[in-house]
Amino acid sequence: MASKSSAIMALILFSSLIISCKAAIIENALTTTFNVLSFGAKPGTQHDSNMAFIRAWNAACNFNGKARLLIPEGLYTISETIFQGPCKGPAPITVLLQGTLQAVSDPSAYPDKGWISFDTINGLIFTGGGTIDGRGQSVWKYNDCKTNPNCVHMPASIYITKVTNAKIKYINLVNSMGFHMHITQSHLVRLHSLTITSPVDSPNTDGMHISKSNTVKVSRSLIKTGDDCVSIGQGSTNVTINKITCGPGHGISVGSLGKLPEEMDVQGLIVKNCTLLGTTNGIRIKTFAASGPSRASGMLFKDIVMYNVKNPIIIDQNYGSNSAQPSLVKISDVVYQNIRGTSISPVAVNLMCSSKVPCENVHLKNINLQYTGNDEKASSTCANVHVGYFGLQSPPPCLLGASA
Repeated sequence: MASKSSAIMALILFSSLIISCKAAIIENALTTTFNVLSFGAKPGTQHDSNMAFIRAWNAACNFNGKARLLIPEGLYTISETIFQGPCKGPAPITVLLQGTLQAVSDPSAYPDKGWISFDTINGLIFTGGGTIDGRGQSVWKYNDCKTNPNCVHMPASIYITKVTNAKIKYINLVNSMGFHMHITQSHLVRLHSLTITSPVDSPNTDGMHISKSNTVKVSRSLIKTGDDCVSIGQGSTNVTINKITCGPGHGISVGSLGKLPEEMDVQGLIVKNCTLLGTTNGIRIKTFAASGPSRASGMLFKDIVMYNVKNPIIIDQNYGSNSAQPSLVKISDVVYQNIRGTSISPVAVNLMCSSKVPCENVHLKNINLQYTGNDEKASSTCANVHVGYFGLQSPPPCLLGASA
């Protein structure tokens, strides 16, 4: 009887597999592929193939049926390339990157904000297991942002603007000139299974910067950079960061906020199930002093593990300035829950809020952060913050400016 049931189950599984394979064959049969090689792309380092890529994209985007842009195995050198929509065919359009894209090393080849841009597209799948190499080591020496507050940022390797219903997965990004990815003015974007790497001393190479976007989900990715692994800029709402391994880098940051006049609010951020390894900050909220008024609220940081992190939990509302004018970015409704690990600095929890608009409704629940130094125990500091404590608290709650 058991053998008969097993045979039936095997037959059902086999039938399901056949159905899935048939569905994939039908899907492929209904999708027209536009190979960049057919439009003049040439593998190698001596030829700029960006016009061939643009021609292939335009053909795919203007096709009335389901379309796929194929970048096959091989190394392709391209300068600034913009994949512009809207597209005519049924969404989504797929970009299948199987090879390696290499940037032209001349900074003047990138007059805009991105090296590879996706602009005004409704329905995009970007996948394929390929690699995007920004060759940032050839231009990082021109980055003066540490000393020049009005510096011009290097282009992002991937710049996504006005894109809706997008999935970006199984892509490797290395050595960006500026941000590895910048997502702005976009809606319903999901990113997962990404590997993002650059040296620890590479300047402004955020793994991912999100701004002015709604409903963005980042998950199951490894990010090792010279700056923030993920940074959340103005106008970001309903952003979820889940199962990210971060480090080296500057941690996961909200901000910097308040640098520009009339910035949009940040609201609805969840960061959970993340691991931070040797980062200079853990979970950070940073705003400029003397900023204009805006808000950052509704943020949950939960189930996070930190190993040898310098500033595990930090709010810095005097970031990048010694100005006597306080920040006017109002921070409220922030929860830190189930955060554990080790700090290489004695101050493991540092909540320094604005004297003009103090932080409100901040909660710390089950915090266990141990100092790795001498016999000194980890401590907390805080100012201008109304904070509640629940459960385990290591380091102990700070008293200055706090209310339990």
